[in-house]
Amino acid sequence: MGRYRNCRKIEIDIVEVLEVNWGTFIAEFIQNPLGTGSLVPSSSYLARVMVQQAGLAHADAVLEYGPGTGVFTAHILRELRPQSKFAAIEINPRLAAIFRTAHPGIPLFEDSVENVCAICESMQIASVDCVISGLPWAFFPKSKQVKFLEQMMRVLKPGGRFVTFGYLQSRAMPMGRHIATLLPTYFTTVYKSPIVWLNIPPAFVYCCRR
Repeated sequence: MGRYRNCRKIEIDIVEVLEVNWGTFIAEFIQNPLGTGSLVPSSSYLARVMVQQAGLAHADAVLEYGPGTGVFTAHILRELRPQSKFAAIEINPRLAAIFRTAHPGIPLFEDSVENVCAICESMQIASVDCVISGLPWAFFPKSKQVKFLEQMMRVLKPGGRFVTFGYLQSRAMPMGRHIATLLPTYFTTVYKSPIVWLNIPPAFVYCCRR
């Protein structure tokens, strides 16, 4: 019976991934595949692995890059202390609108993450403990990867964490390989998780410590 319940839960979670915002993600992917990165939102399984690696229990300030519709956000908010500061940065206006409906009252900046310093200043955040990213790094050119990381390092505390993910197929993509070699030049430790198969497409998580 226990095995049946676990299988049933997996089945329900997969159906939710396929149904929630499917139309929105297809439309956005068709219009801007490099900026969206996927046809469907990330699964709760991937979200849990991301948050487990983030070490949020004692974080004072956390940023989320590219939250999309807010799948990771719900898991992040459950882990944060009431006094912790949190903000999300989403450049896509349609996804930002869905995020605001799903998470009313949560600070969301409809902007590029390259402006993270100004965003932190506007929130009176001197530095952040963790950046959790849903950005499609494997689709960004080298110059954009470097620019985003350089700006992030200006606000990330010493010892702070950067958690992001890549799709299984990104390991064969030139820019996917580039970000993999780039991360160790910015961080003292870079950990790559096992494959999260219960995601569409399957994915893995990078956890980086400054």
